[in-house]
Amino acid sequence: MTDQADIVAALDTVRDPELDEPVTSLGFVTSCTVSADGVADVRLRLPTYFCAPNFAWLMVADAYDAVSAVPGIRQTQIALEDHFASVEINHGVAARAGFVDSFDGLAVAELDTLRSDFVRKAVLAGTDRVCRPLLAAGYTVDGLAELTLGDAPPSADRRRLQERRAELGLPAELDSPLLVDAVTGEAVGPLALPLHLRRAQLTRVNIEANASVCRGMLQHRYRTHGQGEMEEVR
Repeated sequence: MTDQADIVAALDTVRDPELDEPVTSLGFVTSCTVSADGVADVRLRLPTYFCAPNFAWLMVADAYDAVSAVPGIRQTQIALEDHFASVEINHGVAARAGFVDSFDGLAVAELDTLRSDFVRKAVLAGTDRVCRPLLAAGYTVDGLAELTLGDAPPSADRRRLQERRAELGLPAELDSPLLVDAVTGEAVGPLALPLHLRRAQLTRVNIEANASVCRGMLQHRYRTHGQGEMEEVR
């Protein structure tokens, strides 16, 4: 029998596209329940009433897909609350309509390109997270150009980087170069390496700063006490 823990585990795979963090750890899941006959009900919230509707759409749609894929789930109900476009988003996702059709006359394209752009940023940020410990351990910048992913110690950051690279069709095997261009997948050579690492660091810092701001705004808006709080789950 499917239980609440199965739904939470599915939601753990749903990320804020801009922040590359699970909606669960960010505190975006207000509640999730599953009935005895397999009806899952999930309520989501965001830091502000005017969060970008395209970002919100991606999270709601991804949550719908993730929960619907849980064995034993017969029906999925995902509701974004307290958002200016919640009606369009909730109805569009439930109807399996696209972003353009759901925002008729306002949207001109689906969100595949936007999603890919965010994953590329996640690859850059992940590159910095994996490379910083190597530099601290004594590797030189030039030395990093010779390493493979497998040369980096096993960690959650390395696994996360592999997953993001795989999403873009970039080399993600352990014997592939540690440093690759997030667009072409080509190995980054020594001459381009310093600029590549600076971009990676700036991208990571920007993402982490945005995540901190979002957590603070969410806590202020809903008077929560910490990240990952789900009112009806605890």
